[in-house]
Amino acid sequence: MTSWLPFWPASASAYADRVDLLVWAFSALIIVLAAPVIIGMVWFAAKYHRGSPADRSDAPTRGFWIEADWTVVPFLLAMIFFVWAAHLYYIVRTPPDGAMEVAVVAKQWMWKFQHPGGQREINELHVPTGQPVKLTMTSQDVIHSLFLPELRLKMDVLPDRYTSIWFQADRPGTYALRCTQFCGTDHALMGGRFIVQEPRDYEAWLQASAVDGTLAQEGERLFRRLGCSGCHGMNSAVHAPDLAGIYGTQQPLADGRFVLADDRYIRDSILMPKRQVVAGYEPIMPSFAGKVSEEEILRLIAYVKSLPREGSKQP
Repeated sequence: MTSWLPFWPASASAYADRVDLLVWAFSALIIVLAAPVIIGMVWFAAKYHRGSPADRSDAPTRGFWIEADWTVVPFLLAMIFFVWAAHLYYIVRTPPDGAMEVAVVAKQWMWKFQHPGGQREINELHVPTGQPVKLTMTSQDVIHSLFLPELRLKMDVLPDRYTSIWFQADRPGTYALRCTQFCGTDHALMGGRFIVQEPRDYEAWLQASAVDGTLAQEGERLFRRLGCSGCHGMNSAVHAPDLAGIYGTQQPLADGRFVLADDRYIRDSILMPKRQVVAGYEPIMPSFAGKVSEEEILRLIAYVKSLPREGSKQP
C-alpha cells in the first residue's frame, strides 16, 4: 500500500503491512490534532494583528468545554494508538511454537547466521516464505543493531546477552539487511542481504550448502571435546546435574530461588557456573569464559535443547 512512495521500503510480511498502517494512521492523527491549532494561529494572527479594525470587545477569557474536549479527545485517541502499538509489540515479542530458530552472532563488522541444519552464512540470511523464523542474537564485541527494513523489524544485538525477534516473510525477494548502531569505523560496511525464497528454493539452497552436521550435532561434538560429558553424562561418576530435558523448565537453586532454564541461563552456567548453582550440587564446575566463542556457546545451547527428557538422573 506504500509503493507509491519511492523512499518507502517494500513490504515483505503481513506484520510490515500492519506497522505501515499504524504509522500512517498515527501520522493522520497528528495532522488532525495539529491542523486546527496551526490554522487557528494563522487565522487569529491575521485577524487581530496590530492595527486591524477587528472588534476586541467582550473577548472570552475561558472556554471550559473547548478546553475539556481538547484534553479528553486527544487523550482517548492517543490511548487507542497506545493499545494498538502495544499489541503489535506483543506479537513481535511472542514467537509461535515451532518457529525455525536461527543463531545470529554479530561482530565488527559482519553478521554470522547459522541454521538449525548447520548451514552457515555471513552477511546473508536465507529464509523460506510462510515459515515463522526466530532469530536468537548476541554480539561478540560491541553493541550492534539488526535492521530488516522490509519486515519493519529492528533489534539491538548486545554482548553478554541474548535478544530475539521473530517474523514470517511472505513475499520472495532480495532485501537489505543493515546494522543501525554505530559500532566502529567500518560500521557503514556492516550490511548484507536478506533473501526470502519459496520453500522449494530454500530447500534446494539448504541441500546445496555444505554442512558438518546440524547445529545440535556440532554442539554435541563440542560438548564431548570440552569434556562436559565427563561430568554431565548419564554414566558419569561426578555429582553434576543431568542436562537431559532441562531446557524450558524451572530449575531449583541452592539459594532457594527458581530460574527458567533458557538460553541465557545455559550461557551463564557455562561462563559463570558459580552464579546460579543448582540445588543439591556443589559449585565445582570451572568457568569456560575465554575458552569458547559465542558461536560455540550457541551450538552447546542447541545441543542441550535437543536432549530428551527421558532418562534424566536425579540429584
